[in-house]
Amino acid sequence: MNPFIQLGIRHDIVNAISELGFENPTPIQEQSIPVLLTGSNDFVGLAQTGTGKTAAFGLPLLELLDFEENYPQALVLCPTRELCLQITNDIKNYAKKMGNVNVVAVYGGASIVDQLRQIKRGVQIVVATPGRMLDIINRKAIDFSKVKFVVLDEADEMLNMGFQEDIDSILSTTPDTKKTWLFSATMPSEVRRIAKKYMNEPFELTMGEKNTGNVNIEHEYYIVRARDKYAAFKRIVDFNPDIFGIVFCRTKIETQDIAEALIKDGYNADSLHGDLSQQQRDKVMKRYRDRSLQLLIATDVAARGIDVNDVTHVINYSLPDEVENYTHRSGRTARAGKTGVSISIINAKELGKIRQIERGLGKRFVKVEIPTGFDVCEKQLFSIVHKVHSVVVNEQQIEQYIPRIMEEFKEMSKEEFIKRFASIEFNSFLEYYKNAPDLNAPIEEGRRPERGDDRAPRQSSGVSGGKSEYTRLFINLGSVDEFNRGDLLGYICNNTKISGRTVGKIDVKGVYSFFEVQHDDVEKVTNSFKDIEFKGRPVRIEISGEGTSEKREGGYQRREGGGGYNRERSGSGEKREGGFNRERTGGAAGGGFRDFSGKRREDRGERRRRF
Repeated sequence: MNPFIQLGIRHDIVNAISELGFENPTPIQEQSIPVLLTGSNDFVGLAQTGTGKTAAFGLPLLELLDFEENYPQALVLCPTRELCLQITNDIKNYAKKMGNVNVVAVYGGASIVDQLRQIKRGVQIVVATPGRMLDIINRKAIDFSKVKFVVLDEADEMLNMGFQEDIDSILSTTPDTKKTWLFSATMPSEVRRIAKKYMNEPFELTMGEKNTGNVNIEHEYYIVRARDKYAAFKRIVDFNPDIFGIVFCRTKIETQDIAEALIKDGYNADSLHGDLSQQQRDKVMKRYRDRSLQLLIATDVAARGIDVNDVTHVINYSLPDEVENYTHRSGRTARAGKTGVSISIINAKELGKIRQIERGLGKRFVKVEIPTGFDVCEKQLFSIVHKVHSVVVNEQQIEQYIPRIMEEFKEMSKEEFIKRFASIEFNSFLEYYKNAPDLNAPIEEGRRPERGDDRAPRQSSGVSGGKSEYTRLFINLGSVDEFNRGDLLGYICNNTKISGRTVGKIDVKGVYSFFEVQHDDVEKVTNSFKDIEFKGRPVRIEISGEGTSEKREGGYQRREGGGGYNRERSGSGEKREGGFNRERTGGAAGGGFRDFSGKRREDRGERRRRF
């Protein structure tokens, strides 16, 4: 007998979830479903993200509600749009073999008119973010007077995001007779206060100890000098050829800088932060879910509610201030019973923070050495070898080429062929990591660390020997044309055929932008754009005069100091195709992940970093 039937779930629902791949209940499902199916208790469930909490409350709701009636009977509140949509889709999938189940997602960043129309047609389950839900309540467009169940999912996240007052206002419109089910990854005092205020002797279920992390996550940390942090980060990424990770930074500026630095260095990366519009955010997340991105650079707020399967690594480029935030960060990996790695890159003065997080999680972190250049080359080489073993051969398509291929290699021995094949990618890494320095900080725990900060790589003026190597150019394209710095870089490279590594600082304004190129490339860039048009208007590039102020297109004023225009980041990789992907088509070990078309040295004395 199916284990879910033994828990009390009826056959049509079990058949639906079986088709979704549900075979055995997770621990939180096994423990909570029988309790929730009684419908008689308030409930507090403490469990990590990725442990199956949506099914833990979604399946009992489908059993307990009356779907012959078309009024709101259950309200699920969650912190973010992504989680709202995920819960809605999951419940719809669980109910696909049932009839007349109406679930509506209510969230900001989408048409409120459409959401109001869906509610008016009839709904039994409303899944909502607090801000938009309160807006609809204030419009008197929904009646929660007959709600039987309220679910607070990721309650700690909602409180961290400042939704305390909104939650209070929403719950005040629901009847006292309702049952409240609260799920949270951690149990800070604020969540405890909500439980005390809105629940009556709730049944409490804790999977593991309070505020502890997922047992399937390995926690590692690397100690580096502040000035070597970005180089060490890249080496860690290169040492993990199949990485599919989320990189956490403290600020929006840091996420932008890291992402743009990675793009310049040939990585498939993009940033996710609070300045993105919902449409831009959706584009970034679609690329990440489709795995056209391998590294998502995000802030804590922006990453809340992200539910992407098979994330292999979480990298803390900057440590969070609170243990709870670290718990949520690391919970992005090792979901649904899988394993994952949470990596922190720190300097010696942050060892105290690591010890504090260890105490909070009840887990010991493993100190790991930054891999040497030789280690990275070896790892990448055998990654190629393993991919040869696992590649799927399309016999039908390849058959017609086999005679010509065999003819080409008939004079070559098996051993010679293997050596040459492996060297196609391996030589690139050997060249890149030739004479690579040791990036491990030579500071023992307990000693006073060197002075320095952990700032991300920043764009500079490209100064060498006290004299700038770059010329600052003006271009009459900006954020109103839906360009961000990454998009503009790709557009410039695509039209001029210069390398993105030779472009300096990019400053995107409203209707215009500035960018730096090396002196030798100025004439090539200006000539390349002489006959280029963008959406029907000529693209104009001029050498920028410092401190000038003159009328530009449509009467807009150009001021070196800013201009007051909002900078938008589209987050989409569509416009980058011509720039970045063109340079990466050669690919390196790890599935075309890196570009080593030019000589690069990790030695700070021989490699300029201009971010």
